Amino acid sequence: MAYLYDNVKLEKGMYNEAGRTFTQVLEKYDPSDAYKGTPLEGLDAYQRQLKRFDIKVRGAGSDVVEKFFTTAESAVLFPEYIARAVRQGMEESDLLPKLTATVTEISGMDYRSITSVPQGEKELRRVEEGAAIPATTVRTQDNLVRLHKRGRMLVASYEAIRFQKLDLFSVTLRQIGAHISRMHLEDAIDVVINGDGNDNPAETSSVASSGTLTYGDLVDLWGKFDPYVMNTILVGGDTMVKLLKLSEMQDAAAGLNFQGTGRLITPLGAELLRTGAMPAGKLIALDRNYALEMVKGSDVVVEYDKLIDRQLERAAITSISGFAKIFREASRVLTI
Repeated sequence: MAYLYDNVKLEKGMYNEAGRTFTQVLEKYDPSDAYKGTPLEGLDAYQRQLKRFDIKVRGAGSDVVEKFFTTAESAVLFPEYIARAVRQGMEESDLLPKLTATVTEISGMDYRSITSVPQGEKELRRVEEGAAIPATTVRTQDNLVRLHKRGRMLVASYEAIRFQKLDLFSVTLRQIGAHISRMHLEDAIDVVINGDGNDNPAETSSVASSGTLTYGDLVDLWGKFDPYVMNTILVGGDTMVKLLKLSEMQDAAAGLNFQGTGRLITPLGAELLRTGAMPAGKLIALDRNYALEMVKGSDVVVEYDKLIDRQLERAAITSISGFAKIFREASRVLTI
């Protein structure tokens, strides 16, 4: 049986089509729907091209980097391989899905988010006959969301890596993805604490004058969230140690869960996330359903010209994102 993927003409211009990723361009010429009920069902258009050129990118039998450059057409697949490996590294260490309420994708660098301002009380109360219905005003923010390009420079000659296994090379690329993800997380934390430039920093409180974190401090913080729910706590390593030493965290059930899974169940029911991107001496509590919007200016972008024509040398791997506060009261900071 003849398949469409064998006849697709690969060229580097496929990376340049506006509004489409490389894989989406491939899908246009080789749609996955045509493979339902065949042995290739479940593969996307890019994976079918790897099969076409017999390139194995993972596992004990993975090929060497040189396999991508066997032909001019197979070389076109190399930037997408790098982008996918980097994206995998970003996803493996990414805490942002647990912090953001929504993700907005844009095609430019300018974005103005919205905010809503309830007039009067936030609770839904009975409206008497003839009385005015309380309103919530939705308006655009005064200032634009700042997007940041984050990335790493991949520096390697083709001669240095041509005989390296793709499975091993992917480990390095996944680490690059983890670094990029960490930088985006730092941007998100900065916006939560200091605001997005629209006069909306998080309300900050401090522990008792003794400087010691107590269970009572967490309860007080939890009590300030109504009508929101404190369902996520973000801490650094120093604050995590202090939390673990609280007697309320040392009951049998919490101890067994921490020892068995490495995840700590807080008595307040919030998911506890630890990251080195947090500033020392601070704890962020938020309602992840309402606190933060992630704005993506681009997915992982790889300089394909250098990778295809010059066989590596130096190539930038970048991702553009920014963050906006949705509801200011849905996130709070505790200084320890």
